[in-house]
Amino acid sequence: MTVPLRFGYKASAEQFGPNELLDFAILAEEVGFDSVFISDHLQPWLHEGGHAPASVPWLGALGARTSKVLIGTSVLTPTFRYNPTVVAQDFATLGVMFPRRVILGVGTGEALNEANLGIEWPDPPERFQRLKEAIELIRLLWADDRVTYEGKYYTARNITIYDKHDDHPVPIYIGAAGPAATRLAGRIADGFITTSGKKPGLYTETLLPALHDGLQKAGRTADDVDTLIEIKVSLEDDKDVARDKTRFWAPLALSPEEKMGVDDPIEMQRLGEQLPIERAASRFIVSDDPDEHVERIGWYIDLGFRHLVFHDPGDDQAGFLRRYGEEILPRLRARYGA
Repeated sequence: MTVPLRFGYKASAEQFGPNELLDFAILAEEVGFDSVFISDHLQPWLHEGGHAPASVPWLGALGARTSKVLIGTSVLTPTFRYNPTVVAQDFATLGVMFPRRVILGVGTGEALNEANLGIEWPDPPERFQRLKEAIELIRLLWADDRVTYEGKYYTARNITIYDKHDDHPVPIYIGAAGPAATRLAGRIADGFITTSGKKPGLYTETLLPALHDGLQKAGRTADDVDTLIEIKVSLEDDKDVARDKTRFWAPLALSPEEKMGVDDPIEMQRLGEQLPIERAASRFIVSDDPDEHVERIGWYIDLGFRHLVFHDPGDDQAGFLRRYGEEILPRLRARYGA
């Protein structure tokens, strides 16, 4: 089986309320996008003007208002705010309602979403082990009629998920920015999620080799895992306007060290506001030339990414969707096939 080339829309829950965001996602299907992924945050990157609608009920509304786009989370943390058993139940239900359209994207989490709940925010190795165990429990609940499970972090006794689609359970994608979680995605996941705009060597020397290492250790091939990358893009007729649109998303340009342990969106906003606009825009493909967008997006396709989910930073999401649907997606499909 060859993994198809897909183009998706990143529904930015941090920037828009649920109703407005739903309208944009419905439009994405209408103009030719193949998938819609929503972020899952308890709190947004910015306090002023930020939003944080719950992803699971929003996906239910999206599934009911669309007919063919794939829908999923990029990414949800099934280890702290959500017990893995609840995640298994939620996504089993979505999978029954919208068969073969739902994807559960998971990750190890960020302090902004989890640490402010009174838990002791653990170091990355423990968060990784919790994620691995949570995935094991979720899949067990989907596979077996009645589950008793005793793990290091999670316990389930006499649990049955009554409403699930036995023929095709929801695929699980693992989001990763480092080699350990990427290797895990290669070993056990249906898909791998990462983000664009970082140093090229991260993809060519760290992430993709780790993915292939995981695949090899599990006796799998590249066709066994979907490779999804969120690509941050800003296309305007005026390049300065395209650059300035990225200001809202300046916290994305903070280094892991700069935002480590930050659990308050007011503080995250303050840190982002200190960055110059050039650095805020550094994670994005910023250009006034559609051909340049195609070329720079093509770099990721040439690396082997097969599912490209586009994130535009501006307020006019409808304009972005229509323009990308008319000018960029057809060029990419003509050039690379889909």
